Amino acid sequence: MNDVNLLEIARRFEHKQATSAVELSTSSAPLADGWMAFGGVGSYINKSCGYGFERDVTGAELDALVDFFASRGVEPKAELSPFAPQSLLKGLADRGFVLREFETVLYRPLPAGEDLSKLAQGTPAGLRIERVDPSDDAAVRRFVEVAGSGFVPEGEQMPEVFWEMGLKAARKPNSDSYMAWIDGMPAGAGGCEVSDGLTSLFGTSVLPAFRRRGVQQALIAARLQRGREKGSDLAAIMSSPGIPTERNAMRMGFQMAYSRAVLVKPGAGLVPSP
Repeated sequence: MNDVNLLEIARRFEHKQATSAVELSTSSAPLADGWMAFGGVGSYINKSCGYGFERDVTGAELDALVDFFASRGVEPKAELSPFAPQSLLKGLADRGFVLREFETVLYRPLPAGEDLSKLAQGTPAGLRIERVDPSDDAAVRRFVEVAGSGFVPEGEQMPEVFWEMGLKAARKPNSDSYMAWIDGMPAGAGGCEVSDGLTSLFGTSVLPAFRRRGVQQALIAARLQRGREKGSDLAAIMSSPGIPTERNAMRMGFQMAYSRAVLVKPGAGLVPSP
């Protein structure tokens, strides 16, 4: 991918975000050229995304976006790439949407012949990366517990809705889940999905006792290899700005593609989106 087309990367990644959310949702609806998804109160898939590329979103469609989430008791949420048209931003602002946070999307080509195993440097002795058998219920639950641990405050139990989404995601046909072990102890976990030539890396956590030892880099390398085995020419990962995930990805050849804006419409009686 010598001539990088960031618009095309955004189209592919945002489409994947939308379709993945729909696959995990309990209810969903199309929105222009994208989707809205709801997975339960407190679910991380409660969002709308993937739209604003092919055509403008109408005022009636934006009203439907607000109603879709508000009628389910959660904050309306819109995740946008920087290629969103100004009319869409104005329409959301007119309906009370405000900026909640930014997310960084990083990309990396997966050229044929590259030795991806060399990307992970300084991995500890005794480290083993293992793909999880989706038919092994105990292994899947262990994966979800470890992968989800980094997304809740340390010492707190993972919410039930996170368990439900995590188990469902790990069993999707186009999803692969990986566990990292050090001397027989669970050290970290992460997943990936492949579609339309794009490998999306997600849900990575490393347990506190094993951090700063190269575990996350080894998990990234294993999933990149899996993506190329399944025909991908491009990998992408989404991260909060400035956290270890972003730094590790950039050490392994990822580059920043764009920042996503996460907009919400706060309202009384609505549960904030995670």
